[in-house]
Amino acid sequence: MFWRPKAAPTPPAGADAVTPAMRTAAAWSWRFLVVAGAIGVLVFLIIQLRLIVIPLLIGVLLAALLVPFSAWMQRRLRFPRWLAVTTAMLALLGVITGLVWLVVSQVRAGWPALRDRSMEAFDEFLVWLSSTFGLSGDEITSWIDGIVAELDFSTDGPLVTGALSVGGTAAEVLTGAALVLFAVLFFLLDGRGIWAWVVRLLPQRARPAVDGAGQAGWLTLTNFAKVQIFVAFVDALGIGLGAVILQLPLALPIAVAVFLGSFVPIVGAVVTGALAVLVALVYYGPGVALIMLIIVLGVQQLEGNVLQPLVMGPAVRVHPLAVVLAVTAGGLLAGIPGTLFAVPIVAFLNVVVRYIAAGRWRDVPNPTLTDILPTPPTPAPQERS
Repeated sequence: MFWRPKAAPTPPAGADAVTPAMRTAAAWSWRFLVVAGAIGVLVFLIIQLRLIVIPLLIGVLLAALLVPFSAWMQRRLRFPRWLAVTTAMLALLGVITGLVWLVVSQVRAGWPALRDRSMEAFDEFLVWLSSTFGLSGDEITSWIDGIVAELDFSTDGPLVTGALSVGGTAAEVLTGAALVLFAVLFFLLDGRGIWAWVVRLLPQRARPAVDGAGQAGWLTLTNFAKVQIFVAFVDALGIGLGAVILQLPLALPIAVAVFLGSFVPIVGAVVTGALAVLVALVYYGPGVALIMLIIVLGVQQLEGNVLQPLVMGPAVRVHPLAVVLAVTAGGLLAGIPGTLFAVPIVAFLNVVVRYIAAGRWRDVPNPTLTDILPTPPTPAPQERS
């Protein structure tokens, strides 16, 4: 008998030609691409409509703070709704107007002294350059003239173009402020009605889950707004007191800047605190500036190690690493507005996704944060031997 090699098996055709693992990977891959494409389109639309989206988001955060205040006045003080809403809006406008007036008046009063002292500090810096590096006055002047020459002051240059765009930017700011006020007003007057209209646009089977998830996310935004104001107040108080103790000028504007900057997590108070360090350096030199820097870093350590874990953490239920990544991603995608809204958006999505995934909307019609994200049970006390 002659030996004959076995014929190669015929490869499977159709769906059998791909292994189950590859089919599963392909199914996940195209679904991931579809979701990523949808997210990309959404981000593109948000960027294009930023003049509408940013005021609307600011209005949502302000409404999350003012709605409980309005409800408290209606419940405890027996105010009618129109009076409670009017009081809340007047309180908001009063606080904003008061802060702007304080900053403007303080800056106007201290600006001449700051300008004169800045010129003196610049002259002292030139003397230090000359004595340290052996530069003559002509060399320093030519060096400064060279830097100025590098700046493009032509008609099409960035400096002139930026100056001409100030009018457009001011108009955008005024329009955005008007949109914020209108959004807050209508959220206070008919927020529940607006949300009910949005829910009715969805299929019948999806409405309970979306309604419960929206209420859960709203509770998280309310807690975030309250806690963020407290954290910003602590930062402003600490750095402002440090500036007062060191007898720095413009201490009140510095405290207000720190308060507003603290709404940008992690970096906001550091950047605005650097203003206090710069003022200390201009007026009193490196020694006082170093003390001011230590105060700023100490306040930041208090916020990062005490306030964030003990106060902010239970309120938003977001890990600190997720906060850092969210702020960084928001800054890369949308600049300062992205860093401002990154944490509340991540906190909102975290609660919404966990609420829907847990299926608690089937049993809890009016959720609380404890219902949505129950805290782990406390261990039973050990018996004494």
